[in-house]
Amino acid sequence: MSGDWHIIACCDDIEDGDGITVEIGNKVIAVFRCGQNYYATDGHCTHARAPLVDGYLDGEIIECPLHQGRFDLRNGKALCSPATRDLKTYSVRTVNGEILVRMD
Repeated sequence: MSGDWHIIACCDDIEDGDGITVEIGNKVIAVFRCGQNYYATDGHCTHARAPLVDGYLDGEIIECPLHQGRFDLRNGKALCSPATRDLKTYSVRTVNGEILVRMD
């Protein structure tokens, strides 16, 4: 898999169970921390474009704040209606205390 890695934040910038929104080029990306794991997805719900970082994070599941569609952060799968289209996910790694996201 190829793509450019982008430093988006320090690991300490995101508290466990929280997320941030970043822009990389013209893409809005949501980055979530679940324990020691970080996940990156498109920043908006696929149903009504609500910002996912405003949603409820339960483990590795994010619930949209608008209509309660739920997505698995590990693979982007839509888990219940009204969300029926999966989220795009991005590879994440940490290096020297920084979070990097790969844009394909």
